[in-house]
Amino acid sequence: MNELQLQYTSTAEFALNRISNRNTGLEFAVTIFDNDLAAGFFTLDFGDDKLDLTDTQNSALLRSLSVNPQLQGKGIGKSAMILVDDFVRKNFKECDEIVLSVNQNNISAYELYLKVGYQYEGKTRIGRSGPQYLMFKRL
Repeated sequence: MNELQLQYTSTAEFALNRISNRNTGLEFAVTIFDNDLAAGFFTLDFGDDKLDLTDTQNSALLRSLSVNPQLQGKGIGKSAMILVDDFVRKNFKECDEIVLSVNQNNISAYELYLKVGYQYEGKTRIGRSGPQYLMFKRL
């Protein structure tokens, strides 16, 4: 992960440690593969942190999305964000919404989320690196 990404997302190591330390059974790590190469990472969090972004109890918070900088620009992040919908529908049948926050300065990520169907309706919050857009996608 490069310095620019570190402004906007957690490392996989940090996210995995958070999951381990919390030990709630409500957070799941997902590795993104490009052929047999680990190309990226994100987590799905079904705990109460999502309620900072939504009132929907049956939602998941998508966190810590990153794609290996050497593999960016190949559509890996976009493909992963499209595939996650069916993954959630299949494995978490009660979930009817995915929510996330994206730093307002992370324009490429914001545009990616819009392209794959996430909506922004004007809600913001202050994150660790500044203002964030709160986005959602109904399943």
